[in-house]
Amino acid sequence: MNRKHKGSRRMDTTTLVLVAVAAILLAIAFWQGRDLPLAGLQAAGRTLWRNLPMLLASFVIAGVVQVLIPRDLITGWLGTQAGSKGVLIGCVVGGLVPGAPYAVFPIVAALYEAGAGLGAVVSFVSAWSLWSVSRLPLEMALIDPKPALVRYAITFVVPPIAGLLAQAIARLL
Repeated sequence: MNRKHKGSRRMDTTTLVLVAVAAILLAIAFWQGRDLPLAGLQAAGRTLWRNLPMLLASFVIAGVVQVLIPRDLITGWLGTQAGSKGVLIGCVVGGLVPGAPYAVFPIVAALYEAGAGLGAVVSFVSAWSLWSVSRLPLEMALIDPKPALVRYAITFVVPPIAGLLAQAIARLL
């Protein structure tokens, strides 16, 4: 399977869909008032400006990960042949990595392009979204320790199961 070609094709489709949705929304905004599209674009520019340093840093990290960490190391620890060990490593790393989706997903994509298996990638993303160790203290402080810890305990089995299921599905494809 050529991941780069397959991933770039998906990216092209995703980009086209996003551009189409943006164009439709701009047209609707223009139809409702001639000043609305400009206000929307200004709001988008402010959002981009606020997040640009984090986006650039995450893309740099993703690129440097691809060239600094040998492909053999990534495939050995996170590749398909790593089996359930790769899924568990993906879980642990995903649970420890802090950051917003637009900072984490480029790193995950770099690992996948460098040879991480589907199971490890799915377990990484699942653990990042459910276990985030950096988010747990905030959740405990703002909600309450009891529901936060109960949620954490209930979701503890999800990332490894998701990774193992993804690994099994990848074998079938």
